[in-house]
Amino acid sequence: MTQTYNIKIQHEQFGTLLNEQFGNSGQFKLFLKMVQGCIEMKEDLTFFNGSDFFIHVPVSYLVNSIIVTKVDNYTMADHLVKKSKIEAQEIK
Repeated sequence: MTQTYNIKIQHEQFGTLLNEQFGNSGQFKLFLKMVQGCIEMKEDLTFFNGSDFFIHVPVSYLVNSIIVTKVDNYTMADHLVKKSKIEAQEIK
């Protein structure tokens, strides 16, 4: 069984600002601490992973957003069911 960790930042005016999944619980926890720190210290949320992910959310929009996290369990059975559905759509 694998777990995926998701954070979603939703703003009333701009819609979804961030909807990101993490496969590593440590990275997820660090990212959440960074978001919490930005809110508490009244700093912009700015992050770049060095290759393909960059986000910049001004603190004024961050504090007026709804932030939701969740952990999903993903089993091999889930994978096979999803794969079967995709393959069935391709055959049609």
